[in-house]
Amino acid sequence: MSRRPAGSSQTSDRKTGPAVVAKPDPKPVLLATERDAQQVGAILSAYHLHDIDQADRNLQSMAGEPHHRRQLADILPVLLDSIARTADPDQALTHWDRLLEGVTRSSFFAYLQSSPRMLDLLCTIFGNSDALAFTVIRDPMLVYWLAEEGVLTKAPTRKGMVEALHKSVGHLTVKEMKLEALRRLRRREMLRIGVRDLLKLASVPETTAALSDLASVLIHAAYEIIDADLRQQYGVPMHKTKQGRWVETGFAVMGMGKLGGHELNYSSDVDLIYVYASHEGETRAPKGKSAVQPGGLGISGEEYFEILSRELTKALVEQTREGYVFRVDLRLRAEGSVGQLARSLDDYAKYYRTRGVAWERLALLKAWPVAGSMDVGQAFLKMVKPFIFGPPKEKMDLKTALAIVQDVRGVKEMIDAKMADRGHERRNVKLGTGGIREIEFFVQTVQVIAGKKVAGLLDRSTLGALDRFVRYKLISKQERDGLTAAYLFLRDVEHKLQMVQDFQTHALPDTAEELERCAIRGGYDTENRTAGVAAFRADHECHTGIVNRLFRSFFDDPAASPILKSTLRLLKIAK
Repeated sequence: MSRRPAGSSQTSDRKTGPAVVAKPDPKPVLLATERDAQQVGAILSAYHLHDIDQADRNLQSMAGEPHHRRQLADILPVLLDSIARTADPDQALTHWDRLLEGVTRSSFFAYLQSSPRMLDLLCTIFGNSDALAFTVIRDPMLVYWLAEEGVLTKAPTRKGMVEALHKSVGHLTVKEMKLEALRRLRRREMLRIGVRDLLKLASVPETTAALSDLASVLIHAAYEIIDADLRQQYGVPMHKTKQGRWVETGFAVMGMGKLGGHELNYSSDVDLIYVYASHEGETRAPKGKSAVQPGGLGISGEEYFEILSRELTKALVEQTREGYVFRVDLRLRAEGSVGQLARSLDDYAKYYRTRGVAWERLALLKAWPVAGSMDVGQAFLKMVKPFIFGPPKEKMDLKTALAIVQDVRGVKEMIDAKMADRGHERRNVKLGTGGIREIEFFVQTVQVIAGKKVAGLLDRSTLGALDRFVRYKLISKQERDGLTAAYLFLRDVEHKLQMVQDFQTHALPDTAEELERCAIRGGYDTENRTAGVAAFRADHECHTGIVNRLFRSFFDDPAASPILKSTLRLLKIAK
């Protein structure tokens, strides 16, 4: 599969071979003394613009007075040629019009003329992602930030995000202002990550890692802000050790799902579990203070951490004029949406020992501490191992292995029924036939069966786990390569679906026009768009077919599955 970046300035494509046909000079649209509607239509339609009247209105609005009109005319050939290679040229012009309302046109046009790279970059943004476009429109100074050395050419790092965060928050003293700074940083970094993805400057794993690092950094910062504020009100949460010594009670935010696996999407909810060290204890006044709130009364540790969890969630999800930090999903906690927001380590141990269900075993394979006390987070991971893999002295046997496979198959059948009801069996790249979830369920099922005895199979990332399966000869290199290519393709499509409106969606569009745009965002042919869509459909069918065939070979008749047989041989379980 050979694709080019959406909106890139290449003039040929190895999929189609021929060079792009030269387009008509668009300057007469702005400079002609006598306008000919038919000529204007012929010019603009050559640049894949469909709503000719609206495109013309946008261009006239963008031009404004005569001097600016001449400046815009000078860059118009490059501008229109660039948007013609994007998913939605009409929308790109609308975003250009909006941007120019908030800048000084003379100097901005001069800047774009001197920097055709930035002109092309803005067209790529405006024609492919409304969410990224609105980020630039609301803060045009970000255009110059994107042009700075290293902003796009170097991959963002967790260290760099932390340093930027300290610069943004370090001098602030008011809780609300600190949280607004987090929202601004999130917006800016999402722009950087999204643009690098659109320009194919980052691979799918690099993109998901950057998104995961950003979420972890911001969640931890929000936790510190909220916790510091609550300590001023209630004091420090503390409990007694077995030796009778008072110690501070630690609190951890566990990342689950794709955040825990360091594989986050553009518009993912972050799946979180809140856990603290001990359900005993209370808040006590900090050293040097005689009271923690009016009347000098503290509260129980359990109450403190429930308040902390509620306020932290609110800080992350609350929408203000600066946006939000991250959407949060807490349904993976004990008892799901009806349970307490936070529980102690002992409470979670009791829950998993008595009430945990099969899908939770799979979910916990990806659990990882992303904020708060790393010691508490690691203690949580150690505590859940017997639930995931079975008690230390319990050995895996054929009957248990088959039961695990059947449990997971039952979960997938429920998902399949929901997809069928919605008509999404073939459209949903996450949950549909041959989708991302089938790869994840396969990987996680093998890990649950064999992970206790063969720890080398355990890797929180899906692709890392597939590599480990090859190392232990559970799958062939060919099977690994097929699943890896499918996973990367499907995750890339998922990103391109979500970056349009910053909306959590996984279903391919059901209209030809939107499917065409989806294909172009993914880098397929922009000149012969019909051919591009056909190639996209063929790749999608190929990848999902590979995934579903392996999934069915493992789950439909597990007793006959070569992969399960290899797994059992690895565990020295005779069939």
